[in-house]
Amino acid sequence: MRYSGSEWALSNVDLDIAEGEFVSIVGPSGCGKSTLLKLISGLELPSAGHVAVRGRRVDRPLSGIGFMFQRDALLPWATVAENIEVGLECGGYPKSQFDSRIDELLGLTGLQRFRNAFPRQLSGGMRQRVALARILAYAPDIYLMDEPFGALDAQTKVVMGQELMTIWSRAAHKSVVFVTHDIEEAVSLSDRVVVMGGRPGRIRTEYRIDLERPRDAREVRRQPRFHRYVDAIWNDIMSENLGGGAEPAASAVMGTH
Repeated sequence: MRYSGSEWALSNVDLDIAEGEFVSIVGPSGCGKSTLLKLISGLELPSAGHVAVRGRRVDRPLSGIGFMFQRDALLPWATVAENIEVGLECGGYPKSQFDSRIDELLGLTGLQRFRNAFPRQLSGGMRQRVALARILAYAPDIYLMDEPFGALDAQTKVVMGQELMTIWSRAAHKSVVFVTHDIEEAVSLSDRVVVMGGRPGRIRTEYRIDLERPRDAREVRRQPRFHRYVDAIWNDIMSENLGGGAEPAASAVMGTH
């Protein structure tokens, strides 16, 4: 996958994600984490190699994939309920059930009191909850999340991570690919953490996170095993030579089963 001209964004990326798996991708800035999400979604197409979702080659934007960005991208002129309604419309939800589903999502994300509020009246954390409720309204099979909590303070980020885990566990464990710069966030949320290096971006190492579920996003940080994972991933990233990178032999390849 090229950025432009002869510069490669990703090289020799071969990654399988299982049904219902929560995978976080970490790595230095510019290593192609966000590009990988765009390839999975079909928003960008690889210049070599291929991406497949459930055995289907991705050659266009796919339905059934929800993308949550670092910026909440809420409609500023719409209320909380109306922003959530956008997700229901995109997901083809029956209009006769809009009100009951919106009520359900407002309760799930703790937004009942803010149903008629506008985005400008909400804190950053509350806006991210609305964005999360909207993607849940769309009800995708695969969630792609590009640093969705990156702009939040540390305390709010942990709270949002806990809410995401709770919601994910109730959603029949649909697949999540979660990009973050926060190693502790990645370890606390994930079944597996993929460490990327670059440039061009490539997979350096992978860690199967053997921490019992369900997890408490705060309590898990007290476990010695949690800190061993964090230290190992941190060392991987710190030891990466950001100035190197050989010519690629292949482009991004992503298989989601």
